[in-house]
Amino acid sequence: MLNIYLGEAKVNLKTPALKNLIIKIFKKYGLSQSHAAISANALINAELVGAYGHGLSRLKMYCDRISKKVINPKPKIKIKKISNSISHVDADNSIGFVSADIAIKQAIINAKKTGIGLVAVKNSGHYGLSGYYAEQAVKHNLVTMIYTNAPPAVAPHGALKTLFGTNPICFGTPTGSKIPFILDTSISMINRGKIRVAARNNQSIPEGVALDKQGNPTTDAKEALEGVQLPIAGFRGSGLAWMVDILSGVLTGGNHAGRVKDPFDDFSGPQNIGHLFITFKANLFQKNYNQRIKDNIKTIKKLPKIKGVKEIMYPGQNKFNRYKNNLNKEISINEIIQKDLEFLQK
Repeated sequence: MLNIYLGEAKVNLKTPALKNLIIKIFKKYGLSQSHAAISANALINAELVGAYGHGLSRLKMYCDRISKKVINPKPKIKIKKISNSISHVDADNSIGFVSADIAIKQAIINAKKTGIGLVAVKNSGHYGLSGYYAEQAVKHNLVTMIYTNAPPAVAPHGALKTLFGTNPICFGTPTGSKIPFILDTSISMINRGKIRVAARNNQSIPEGVALDKQGNPTTDAKEALEGVQLPIAGFRGSGLAWMVDILSGVLTGGNHAGRVKDPFDDFSGPQNIGHLFITFKANLFQKNYNQRIKDNIKTIKKLPKIKGVKEIMYPGQNKFNRYKNNLNKEISINEIIQKDLEFLQK
């Protein structure tokens, strides 16, 4: 259940009611019923797994970009078949949720036909959480790797200027249990969505994750947005960001090398983000894959634990547990997002 303050009245909304509200808003801004529902599902999922920087805090941004005609609410999305395994999607500047939904579904279809699916996307936009799409593939007993680039936030190693995005890397696999293994991580010390949420709420960010525009360490979220985010593991993180920029930008036909526009601040044109979805059957090489992955996880979980650690968790476990725990609980929506919802309904 969700508590939302609309005007002076306190309104209690369950998740389906919130979904209907978001769909109504997206339809008001020109999306079809199906595209609005796809987008609403992705935003709500982000809230339920605790990824608030990719949830309702971005709703107004998407609507602003539609209003400024840099997201196409009525896209004519084209899927070019290159082979039974490979497809290329031209998203026609659609909202990213829709193009990603089409692409992961096509990658799943291709993999089920031939064993492997490779789908590239161009002319797309920000699509939320990569892990959300990885989960869809894993449900079909597929292993998946997903890449997408993002607006400049991280300076290449040795450079003074930001160019790479926080460029997430995502990997998913079945585990032989109901909880999938989903590694979805940005190449920066902290993802940009968290910094944006902190900036809107006048909160500080951790030390060691960003520099201000003069190159000094900062814990001020607003200064960090104007400055530079730091990559994980120094030059290694910078190299991973470059790899993602090549795979999701250069390869697909999307923008790259710092040309992806900031969705919040740059309305000079579409983002033209590129995505790459790779899916393949888990049992391509070993028919007992599920047994082997269970053994792999069990062996690692049995390792001696450091003080204070009750369980060695694999990527995706915590997020799955948060989703399960939050599904029927009240979710608090702060005053800023409440005002966004009120504004978007006018």
